[in-house]
Amino acid sequence: MSVREKSNRRDPGLNGRSFTAAQSFLLSSKLYWTRNMFPALRETYDSRAAKQGNAPETAADVADLIGQTPDYQVYAWLERHLQRFKYSGRYGLQAYHDGMREELLQNLDDADLRDGMLTLDPDLELPRYYKAVDIHQHPGGVWSDEIAGFVYERGARSTTPTMGTRHADLHDRLVMAVDDAMENEPADIFDMACGFGKSTGPFIERYRNAKITGMDLSAPCVRLAAKIASENQSPNVRYKQGNAYDSGFENESFDLVTSTMFLHEMPPPQIEKTIEEAARLLRPGGFMAHLDFYHLPDAFARFIHYGHGRRNNEPFMEPLAEMDLAGLLERCGFTDIRIGPFAEDDGVLEEGYRAWRFPWTLITGIKAA
Repeated sequence: MSVREKSNRRDPGLNGRSFTAAQSFLLSSKLYWTRNMFPALRETYDSRAAKQGNAPETAADVADLIGQTPDYQVYAWLERHLQRFKYSGRYGLQAYHDGMREELLQNLDDADLRDGMLTLDPDLELPRYYKAVDIHQHPGGVWSDEIAGFVYERGARSTTPTMGTRHADLHDRLVMAVDDAMENEPADIFDMACGFGKSTGPFIERYRNAKITGMDLSAPCVRLAAKIASENQSPNVRYKQGNAYDSGFENESFDLVTSTMFLHEMPPPQIEKTIEEAARLLRPGGFMAHLDFYHLPDAFARFIHYGHGRRNNEPFMEPLAEMDLAGLLERCGFTDIRIGPFAEDDGVLEEGYRAWRFPWTLITGIKAA
């Protein structure tokens, strides 16, 4: 029996009900980790820092202070393995979608795409850094399996556990922030690293008259993005498989270039290329907006974030956080540069908010005229 035939044999004990129950248990555990264990760890840190008389200045200082405590060791273990069980094992996302492989692939094949909506590049050379790590602990990454887009889409629903089913608000809030910052509505929009189109969708809804292009390295993801757009009867959108920092588009093709959770998934040289490419593609006065993880207000936040990157198979989170993004944007010709915390939900930036959250940061600039 071939590997594919084996993968298509549904585990008789894995049905929709058992899968949903297992995933609900994992999400509930993650919520407890987020809302209870993280604040308790912060209290342990604050207490130890107060006793030593001076606040740690670096992530390494925080590691020396609490890295070997039971609180942190259990916290870190759970973060790593709750994510692992989310994707892998009998009740993981991969196993469940494997059981529906033929149906899912037929679903993609049957998508009623208009001409030009989807462009794939079977000869595209994927970067080594992209293939080297199963980012997010997604088995094989989001590129190596034909159904990876479906697995990624289901996993994204609980990326930010405290938001629950309201996670889509994050993308809507980004569009609102961009809309408030831009003087004129964009006619041409480029969504770098669009994945399965979740980040592109709110831009499609807000700017119905704009021509919108989403690009991603993952063929399974852009295939799913195009299918979703077709079902939603989205006008003027196209999805392309390609490398966003080497897009192949002509100079000054867009009024708005944007990305969501993209910069932290590349090494610094590729981050620099991405900003340079955005500058090349924007028309004078065009707007760039990246929503990512960068604003770390203290050493404790930095320590937690760096540890998350290691535990979640995201090795470039730390290098991004160490970069001088403002200097990079300035060197690439951007003006009115703004880099600051972004509220992905109500109340998260208020003093006293204690639950774990990503260090969401909005990075924007205007291409000099």
